[in-house]
Amino acid sequence: MYAWLYGPKGYYTTLPSIGKTGDFYTSVSTSMFFGGTLGQLIVERVRCGLLSPDAHVIEIGAHQGYMMADVMQFVYSLEPSLAKSLHFTIVEPLEQLRLAQQKTLQTAFGEALHVSIIPSLETFTCKEALVVCNELFDAFPCEVIMEEKMLHMENHVPVFAPLEPELKAKAQLLGVEKGEVACGLEAFALTLGMACEACEVIAFDYGEPYPRNDMSLRVYQHHQSYPFFELTCKAGAKERLADFFGVSDVTYDVNFAHVRTAMETAGFAHQETKTQASALVDFGLMGLLELLRQKVDETTYRAELEKAKQLILPSFLGERFKMIRFKK
Repeated sequence: MYAWLYGPKGYYTTLPSIGKTGDFYTSVSTSMFFGGTLGQLIVERVRCGLLSPDAHVIEIGAHQGYMMADVMQFVYSLEPSLAKSLHFTIVEPLEQLRLAQQKTLQTAFGEALHVSIIPSLETFTCKEALVVCNELFDAFPCEVIMEEKMLHMENHVPVFAPLEPELKAKAQLLGVEKGEVACGLEAFALTLGMACEACEVIAFDYGEPYPRNDMSLRVYQHHQSYPFFELTCKAGAKERLADFFGVSDVTYDVNFAHVRTAMETAGFAHQETKTQASALVDFGLMGLLELLRQKVDETTYRAELEKAKQLILPSFLGERFKMIRFKK
């Protein structure tokens, strides 16, 4: 999975299009009010004294930087001085994406606002940060287990072999008998905890509060979902795993209980887990839409309202996606 997504010919190194013309939608590609609502939250955190005006706002998993651009634009619109005093930072290990992010933010703000883009948190430190992530955890590589066996790939063909003792112990601890076990969550949480003295983490992703104990690994291409283990069982010309490798997305449902265990072990306190719809409403989405209504013509308002609705509709992103929040 790591080679598929991040290797020399990996999916994300090709800067795939996201949204209507891409392989899948995200909340960021759906409406600027996703990042805008987080911008509103940041402003309110500062106004209430819960975040310092010179704190770091960090995004991890920023793809081409559109969410950070939306966050900064709304912060600037709501409280211009904060757009200058806050320290905006993107953490991005892939050079191709760092270059794309620089281009996005340069186009949006020129030299008016500054964003630091760093390859990792390993050498980064700060006293206070608010960290935001969208669809980060589902992009962590995973191991796939089925009772006493684990998945290996041989020339793009899935093969199950005996489960390694260390992975078996981890799966038992997490209560996973069948399905995906994310790799690297523990190291990520520890690194984040060491980088920031005080920190609030707000992450959105799709998944379940507890292990599904079922296979959710799947491939997305052109808005079609393909169950991973069906792709080698059909005779179609475009239904083999080798044909999808590196040119489509591969993902799985997040086990939020695993995320919580990793973060709590690293010293973070779990604050809440709720649906994306509930979180965005709590963070001020409806108030932002009302502000927009007062400033633009009805046609523009209606167009943006329809996009924003997709963020909270149960049939689209509102219920399927969850928000999990931690503090340290």
